[in-house]
Amino acid sequence: MSKFPDDLKYASTHEWVRIDDAVATVGISYHAQDALGDIVFVELPELGTTVNARAEVAVVESVKAASDIYSPLSGKILEINEALADTPEIVNSMPYDNGWFYKMEIDDANALAAELDELMDAEAYADHCAND
Repeated sequence: MSKFPDDLKYASTHEWVRIDDAVATVGISYHAQDALGDIVFVELPELGTTVNARAEVAVVESVKAASDIYSPLSGKILEINEALADTPEIVNSMPYDNGWFYKMEIDDANALAAELDELMDAEAYADHCAND
């Protein structure tokens, strides 16, 4: 598993996003889950909620600390990863696969382009983590 998959965009707050048509899948990076340690609980957003980029949308609790999760993009919550309720440790073992947090609908292409411009590619995010 790559610590910084090239097909994702990353926020400075360590969330990742994968865009597929008008749906964005969001989770936390390998770097974030590694820093948090063993994840024991994930509080996810409510279905149907409209969120703005950089708004707090979820909380992750680990044996070390609790951490707020911020939405890297604006949109409407379409789906949450219900598997995390019973097995939050999936985030530790598969942060870019089965450990995703939520999926959101992106309905404003212009806003999406501007918001994506504010996110980092894998190389820039790797540099960010090296200096974190």
